[in-house]
Amino acid sequence: MELRDIEIFLTLSEELHFGRTAERLHVTQARVSQSIAKQERRIGGSLFRRTSRRVELTSIGARLYAELKPAYQQILTSTRTAAEAARGIHGMLTIGTMGALYQILTNANAAFRRQYPAAELSFVEVQPTAPFAGLRSGEVDLALLWLPVRESDLTVGPVMSERPLVCMVGSEHPLAKRSSVRMEDFGDYEVPSSRPPLPAYHEEGLIPFRTPSGRPIRRGTKISTWQETLIAVAVGEVIQSIQAEAADYYPWPGIVYLPIDDAPTGRWALVWRTDAETPLLRAYIETAGCVA
Repeated sequence: MELRDIEIFLTLSEELHFGRTAERLHVTQARVSQSIAKQERRIGGSLFRRTSRRVELTSIGARLYAELKPAYQQILTSTRTAAEAARGIHGMLTIGTMGALYQILTNANAAFRRQYPAAELSFVEVQPTAPFAGLRSGEVDLALLWLPVRESDLTVGPVMSERPLVCMVGSEHPLAKRSSVRMEDFGDYEVPSSRPPLPAYHEEGLIPFRTPSGRPIRRGTKISTWQETLIAVAVGEVIQSIQAEAADYYPWPGIVYLPIDDAPTGRWALVWRTDAETPLLRAYIETAGCVA
């Protein structure tokens, strides 16, 4: 039963008059009649006895009124409380993402805007080679980063995406003719190195330092931005294991994305500076956690 139909039923139960009910709810009498008829069909019994002179509740209708009235009031109270809380959450929340990966947050953003209309969201780009810089400088309040993140001043929140890594190679690279690769193959080629260097544990979450058999994975071309990574791969200087979202959002000329048969899982999570948490930031995190 829809909330509007409940409201019509409760109002008619109190007014016992179709005309006054329609006037009170600012609808037509036909709308009231249609709603009651629909509810009676669904229930399988009459809710009201109608004569030319009066309208009264049946025993079924009276019982339904007694049970629905407090529940309806609770819905109104809860909705009003939520709206009041939402009006208390306001201001601008700045979120850092790596390029098109902001799309991972599409559902979270929509849910947050519905629940907190007085708040605003803005987005800035985070470079893969400096994932924590914006948080520490205060440029961003919240960042979507790949895991693991083990920084003493940062808190890791809900995981927003989990997918196996893929291999990114140039279209003229020997591996491009393959239908898939294995992590052991990375020991035969160079991968990019980050400039400035990433924490080793964080880099290893994306590009391991050794193959499963223990062979070293050589670091080659130094890169500072995602665009530089795409270029280095496209011209065949390096290959890279990368999150699967790259294949979705960056179908570049000269680049092929291959499945990795034994790929580790790439995970993206919301991260923030522990000492900079605010009610606005907490509201977004809780909302995102519900839709993740």
